[in-house]
Amino acid sequence: MASFQITGGRKLKGELNPQGAKNEALQILCAVLLTKDPITIHNIPGIRDVNQLIDLLGDLGVWVTKIGESSYRFQASDVNLDYLETDTYKRKAAALRGSVMLLGPMLARFKKGRIPRPGGDKIGRRRLDTHFLGFEKLGAQFNYDANDGGYYQVDASNLRGTYMLLDEASVTGTANVLMAAVMAEGTTQIYNAACEPYLQQLSKMLNSMGAKITGVGSNLLTIEGVSELTGTEHTMLPDMIEIGSFIGLAAMTQSEITIKNCQIPELGIIPDQFKRLGIQMEFRGDDIFIPAQERYQIESFLDGGMMTVADSPWPGFTPDLLSIVLVTAVQAQGTLLIHQKMFESRLFFVDKLIDMGAQIILCDPHRATVVGLNRQIPLKGIRMSSPDIRAGVALLIAAMSAQGTSIIDNIEQIDRGYQNIDTRLNAIGAEIIRL
Repeated sequence: MASFQITGGRKLKGELNPQGAKNEALQILCAVLLTKDPITIHNIPGIRDVNQLIDLLGDLGVWVTKIGESSYRFQASDVNLDYLETDTYKRKAAALRGSVMLLGPMLARFKKGRIPRPGGDKIGRRRLDTHFLGFEKLGAQFNYDANDGGYYQVDASNLRGTYMLLDEASVTGTANVLMAAVMAEGTTQIYNAACEPYLQQLSKMLNSMGAKITGVGSNLLTIEGVSELTGTEHTMLPDMIEIGSFIGLAAMTQSEITIKNCQIPELGIIPDQFKRLGIQMEFRGDDIFIPAQERYQIESFLDGGMMTVADSPWPGFTPDLLSIVLVTAVQAQGTLLIHQKMFESRLFFVDKLIDMGAQIILCDPHRATVVGLNRQIPLKGIRMSSPDIRAGVALLIAAMSAQGTSIIDNIEQIDRGYQNIDTRLNAIGAEIIRL
């Protein structure tokens, strides 16, 4: 198990280039199974979860060729379905949350699929009902047998288009059902579909492969099934969660940072939410410039009520940035209520921030009130452990703003979502040692 040793109080200055979007990558990579033709993908982030998925695709028989620093060519012309029966597949797929999205392409092209219960963050219950209810609506037969080693087994020999209303606007659930539907017979309509930029990117890629998807960007997708798909070339978006993390980092450490090539129109309300914390920023073309700020003040609602930041389906605020907003508010002037609706364990990392000196009231598993310190009291360095990707980076931001030295254990969680984060931050003035 690796750790970060962070010397706090360093002000950073320079440019940061966001990596490719992690959440988009996991969907796009699974989609290569939909065709026997080569697919070229650019701006793939070199992070643990993505590298594990690429490795898993290679084990399945997909030809994987690295053609650039962040570009790969994939060709799924000789997929070995017998591999799904092996213990190696079970171990690798169970360790990766994104492996569940292999099912949709498997069902569409090979008419069957098999997946163990996937792992991932320890942030509360992350049910798979949306995925399987959608598959069943398309005509797939689903079976889970605990005596068969805990596998989900799906027979999709008669996939037919249908109308469905998803029980929740799940991003991965929508992506999985969408990939299964593109080669189902007839027309499928998916209502209450997630419409995040990741889904829009996936839909655009599938359409470039010959799929017929309309309603892209809305919560009603219409898919006219086709018999086969062809190869394509696709470039992924920059990671909006990393961009938001860098904005919070700049504010907390009083640093002057330019975030390059952000594709700002795709960020939705993310910049505005950080502006509501009092963080100044300038859009310079497609770059975001954050000046060094000694203080920043949280806005109040028009009636004087306490500002609340809550997650909601896109175009609402993404839950993956609530941990970053929370830690950024620690040194703001004012009070902020964080309402994490989706996951019941995602706020439990605040006990580490409290140990560092933050004034936070954990109201219940879903809500926390942050009373900003306004730089009157600095945080102090402590030893802590990263429970999940986003909390890990929030703790890293806190440690970089604190007095003294901090150690963060279990940084494998951070590596799952942030590429070489220590090297990139050290290049602009941080002092982070990987132990």
